[in-house]
Amino acid sequence: MKKVVIGMSGGVDSSVAAYILIKQGYEVIGLFMKNWDSSTNNDVFGNPNATDSICTQEKDYQDAKEVCEKLNIPLYRVNFVKEYWDYVFKYFLDELNRGRTPNPDVMCNKYIKFDLFVKEAKKLNADYVATGHYARLINNKLYKALDNNKDQTYFLSMLKKEQLNNVIFPIGEMNKSEVRKIAKELNLNIAEKKDSTGICFIGERHFKDFLKNYLPNKRGDIVNIENNEVLGKHIGLMYYTIGQRRGLNIGGSKDCLYVVGKDLEKNILYVCYGDNNEYLYSDEALIENVSWINKYNIDECNAKFRYRQKDNHVKITYLENNEIIVKYDKLKAITPGQICVLYKEDECIGAGIIKEVRKKGSKLWYL
Repeated sequence: MKKVVIGMSGGVDSSVAAYILIKQGYEVIGLFMKNWDSSTNNDVFGNPNATDSICTQEKDYQDAKEVCEKLNIPLYRVNFVKEYWDYVFKYFLDELNRGRTPNPDVMCNKYIKFDLFVKEAKKLNADYVATGHYARLINNKLYKALDNNKDQTYFLSMLKKEQLNNVIFPIGEMNKSEVRKIAKELNLNIAEKKDSTGICFIGERHFKDFLKNYLPNKRGDIVNIENNEVLGKHIGLMYYTIGQRRGLNIGGSKDCLYVVGKDLEKNILYVCYGDNNEYLYSDEALIENVSWINKYNIDECNAKFRYRQKDNHVKITYLENNEIIVKYDKLKAITPGQICVLYKEDECIGAGIIKEVRKKGSKLWYL
């Protein structure tokens, strides 16, 4: 009997994935990762005066433990708190300091779930590892899940091909409604549990209050890019992203305002009026740190520039140092720091980090 170690998160997806593996005849072992500890991260790595008392991971562990007891499989626990800080959270803070909008979930998969987790699974003599991701592997190629609304290949896109060896995604061909139904039929304690949101492993919390524990607020001007009029004050450039229109707190404005840029040196947040303002649009982007799952050397494919965005046709120019240029028809609010994920039809072939956004070949002034 082949042995599978599955990452148990305390959520409905990993719980049902474990059940499916059992039904398929595998010997299944659960492994829970502790990647965040408020007291440890604040006292040792971050701000010792931080007031961050949320400990959702302990509740998640108890939920995972109850599921494993119900399924009659063992559950082990491993601590990656320091590694998560070093490889994921530090990257997150560094990118925010650069004025960019990072995606820590992608790095968590790359460095924690499909690296450190796999090494721990091998210590348990695993033949395979499994997770509750909505994705499919066919001939060691990564494909979108059948449930397009839940597809998570975006977050798996910067894995190396070898990281997908001996990996199983048990729910990749299922709809979320089917997963929920199975959990209810099994009378699992997490059958109605909400899907996790927020930063990977840190959870759902008030982002501004949380972030000020690690990055100092520095107020500055909000300026209309079109006429340099000062419209108000921002509370810190790291709290804003390109295309954002909520949370600007500028009184008296009847028209929609959108964030279009940041000047880190002058600490200015630039905005524009109107949903279709030209300052929001670009037609190409420079992508750095490109990682290929399967490199076809094609010059056209599809791309997503944010999670759940529709596929966009792009043309690729290959550069040195793992960089490419992707050209596209006019798109709105493409954001430095976010992930550009490349697809060959339904196959996810690789991804990189958006470094620069350009219009007609020229770098946009604000990035």
